[in-house]
Amino acid sequence: MKIMKKIGVALLLILIALQFYRPQRNLSQGNHTADFLKETNPLPEVRMMLQNTCYDCHSDNTRYPWYNTVAPISFFLSKHVDEGKDELNFSTWDTYSDTRKSHKLEEVVEVLENGEMPLKSYTWIHSEAQLTAEQRNAVIEWAKRSRVLYQLNQQPQ
Repeated sequence: MKIMKKIGVALLLILIALQFYRPQRNLSQGNHTADFLKETNPLPEVRMMLQNTCYDCHSDNTRYPWYNTVAPISFFLSKHVDEGKDELNFSTWDTYSDTRKSHKLEEVVEVLENGEMPLKSYTWIHSEAQLTAEQRNAVIEWAKRSRVLYQLNQQPQ
């Protein structure tokens, strides 16, 4: 029993110590998605859906919930955001080639059609990020339309 008590105290001390170390927050100033929005020109409804369902994990500006200040949750969220930005970052859209932009939009269509995005773990807490079938289809149609424009830019002149 003494060993279990020592393990419990050690874990508690580690948890307390973790509260003093915070991962870097994903926050930027200004309109960090301006280039993306200008190029793809989503309808206002689609723009709002992207903002509410995608930007927290796929841009350089995350809206953090109050519980992000508690470790180990803060580490989980930071890792999740980093992985999302590695996959697709709307804030760095201007650095992507037309081929890559087309491919990223193809992936947007694919994950929406398969119901993989937005993540269930995200929509549990962010109910505004749950998409109806109509909303999902609106984003898919926008992504397909935008993708065609990038594909046309790749055609020989």
